[in-house]
Amino acid sequence: MLLFKKPFHEGLKSGAITLTYRRWKKPHVRAGGRYRCHPIGVLEVDAVSQVKVASIRARDAARAGFASRDALVAYLAELGPLDDDTEVYRVELHYGGDGDRVEIALDDDLGPDDVAAIGARLAKMDGDAPWTRAVLALIDARPRVAASKLAAELGRETAPFKVDVRKLKKLGLTQSFEVGYELSPRGRAYLAASAPARKRTKSRT
Repeated sequence: MLLFKKPFHEGLKSGAITLTYRRWKKPHVRAGGRYRCHPIGVLEVDAVSQVKVASIRARDAARAGFASRDALVAYLAELGPLDDDTEVYRVELHYGGDGDRVEIALDDDLGPDDVAAIGARLAKMDGDAPWTRAVLALIDARPRVAASKLAAELGRETAPFKVDVRKLKKLGLTQSFEVGYELSPRGRAYLAASAPARKRTKSRT
């Protein structure tokens, strides 16, 4: 996953931004990799290299979405002091599409009717062998864990498990990562709103 602040999103989608600099201790991406950038979709990495701050030029700053070289260097300095000899990672990239993104996945403002509608869809998917809530709960408890490991915890084969998670994704309840899944904001809101009420027992006096 590659994180960018909201002001960069439009430039990434339009192709105006094709470069970023990162102060990583080690590279978090590789050339040829595809990485999710929520909420815009997928970014594809073309090249990764380690360079000194002194090598950054005004044209690099423009490609990274900054008005000037000084603005880019100041942005990098927010994570700590740096000078011309400080090494940073230079990542060339381009927008790779929405990555099968589901717009409603970010909508976590669910009313009673929304919760009921989602519940009805899940019940239909469950059929005679309920599985949806167990999968949602497992993903909630084990975010970004490989699908093969999650499937094994449920005693299932990996391939059909992935198919089922994609069904949940189409409802906007889950999101996929390079490894594993997470509940989307909508999925977390649904799970919280539909959680069975805890049984209360009255103590006897």
